[in-house]
Amino acid sequence: MNENQIGFLLRASTSGCVAGCRVASLDLPQLGGMVTIQPSKNLIIFGLIYDMHIDDDGLVRQLVTTEHIKPEVIADNRNNRTVPVEISIVFCGYQQNGEIFHLLPPRPPLTLDEVYVCNDQQLRDFTAAARFGYFRHILRGTDYPVAELLASHLKLAAQAHQSIGNNGWKNNAVQELIVLLRDDYQTLMNVLGALADVKLTQEDPR
Repeated sequence: MNENQIGFLLRASTSGCVAGCRVASLDLPQLGGMVTIQPSKNLIIFGLIYDMHIDDDGLVRQLVTTEHIKPEVIADNRNNRTVPVEISIVFCGYQQNGEIFHLLPPRPPLTLDEVYVCNDQQLRDFTAAARFGYFRHILRGTDYPVAELLASHLKLAAQAHQSIGNNGWKNNAVQELIVLLRDDYQTLMNVLGALADVKLTQEDPR
């Protein structure tokens, strides 16, 4: 498995997918992290991680009923378990023939396509293109915490931009969210509150 690969695709639709990875790979992906899937030579799909689901299995059910579990048994179960960690991803754009679009991909990827965590350059390239058009894919979600997802993603993206001296990206992103949510006060307050918690914006002093 390559350094930034976190797993393989389990299932997909036109708007998102679920990937499977080993527990040992969980130090790489995180909520709001951006990933790529390349189903063909000229197509790269971008998505955001919005959930990580860890199922139990028969062995775990037996182990939790014992009084003491040896560390080596826990390590063996985590490293060699056959039930994968499921990572849910919402698609937010794609790159085709070198050009980035903040649109849903023209087709979903296929089972067992490889899933990679974006490096900082890929994150900067995608988030700097098309005037934050990918925000609408995140904001329409109903089965995940939109505010926390945005806050986590913006924190990661802002760090990538600030590493090359682009300090204005963060402010532009926050202003765009305020415009997009101007008619949805409750969601706007939730988003601004989450952004304040990760120190991307200042809380309203009122």
